[in-house]
Amino acid sequence: MTVMTRTPLVTEARRGFAPWAGLTVLLTLGVVLAASADRWQGGWAETAAQLHNAVLITLPATAAAGCWQGGRERRRGTQELWGTAVRPPLSRFLVSALPVALWAAAGYVAATGLALLATWPYASGDGPRPALVPTDAFVSGAAVPAGHVVGRVVPSRLAAPLLAMAGYVGLGVTVAAHEGSGRYLNPAFSVLDTWVPVWWQPVAMAVWAGGLAGVAVLAYAARRRWTALLPLAAAAAAGTLLVQTGDGLWHTDPLGRRQVCDTSVAPAVCVNVRYAGALPHLVETLSGVTGKLKGVRNLPVRWEDRDGEPRADEASLPSLTPLGWSFVRGRLTDPEEFAWEAVGALELRGGCPDDPVGVTDDAVGDYLAPHPLQQSLDDQDAEGDAKRRAALAERRAARARLAAMGERERRTWLSAYFAARSACDPSGVPAL
Repeated sequence: MTVMTRTPLVTEARRGFAPWAGLTVLLTLGVVLAASADRWQGGWAETAAQLHNAVLITLPATAAAGCWQGGRERRRGTQELWGTAVRPPLSRFLVSALPVALWAAAGYVAATGLALLATWPYASGDGPRPALVPTDAFVSGAAVPAGHVVGRVVPSRLAAPLLAMAGYVGLGVTVAAHEGSGRYLNPAFSVLDTWVPVWWQPVAMAVWAGGLAGVAVLAYAARRRWTALLPLAAAAAAGTLLVQTGDGLWHTDPLGRRQVCDTSVAPAVCVNVRYAGALPHLVETLSGVTGKLKGVRNLPVRWEDRDGEPRADEASLPSLTPLGWSFVRGRLTDPEEFAWEAVGALELRGGCPDDPVGVTDDAVGDYLAPHPLQQSLDDQDAEGDAKRRAALAERRAARARLAAMGERERRTWLSAYFAARSACDPSGVPAL
């Protein structure tokens, strides 16, 4: 009869603190992501950026987990007993630290998978962006053996929470720094959803972080401590490459310059390709505006949604980003305000100065898409002084005149209005 025995590594991985460390990472990251779900659950790029930026939380947490595990034998009073074991110090160290590191990395990967599943029903136009996930999971796990060394060296139960706080503050300071080469060495370097790393950046960051963890482990537990020079050399090479490349580590996502359009209406409605699935919703939101503009000439060709200023024959679509404000999970939070802002973009065309034409612009905006709070604003003016009441009366008279026009007369008037606007000539705007 053969009796199968588990190796110490498997035993550590299946029992004790290691699974709890992985669960802690999963729950911590889950709470952080859930609290900010409106800002990422609707875009693949936003989800990837939020997951990466969460390393600011997970890395100190896993370092603290490693530190707590490192002090286990001291707390149990078995430190001297382990010192008499036949197994070499490095082997004993890895048996204790490696399961926690693997579970911590697994917790990060599990949280990433759940975040991607949460994004999937709402995101469209592009796809998941997993480029940084392996490195971020590896870095979160690599912090465990480094923290484990601290737990072995510092004889205090407060070492773990103090290490977590120090790690968070240290990483946060470099994240907040807008200058200085040290920020490029920060695994939690804050990125925007419009940034894409060069192909080798995740590899270099993994070598940098893993090399530093390797230095700490070998310098503490290896019999031949000079072997720590090998990971030190690798970390130095990777760190030098990261620092010298600097801002070149990231470039703007080319998808930010691409858009999809619905040309069945005039002006056409275009949206960034990352949010292509929201185009029918935006077209429906603006249908009240485009319906009233049917047959009107001199309009912009389209509402555009690209980085930078619109062209002379375009108007800017109200911004959908950053997510969590006007656009959440593929839907507009306030369609009426979106339509009002879109009309404002028609009135102030690309390249024209912000030179409104008083009551005329107000009448056009009120006819096409009134502000959601227009009635409340008018009521405030009605209760104001004589000057405000007179201005309100003038605006209301202009609105009434535009609304009272016949359809053909109104199309002709609006065509002349937008012709003057396209020429950036407020003086040419027809009076009401």
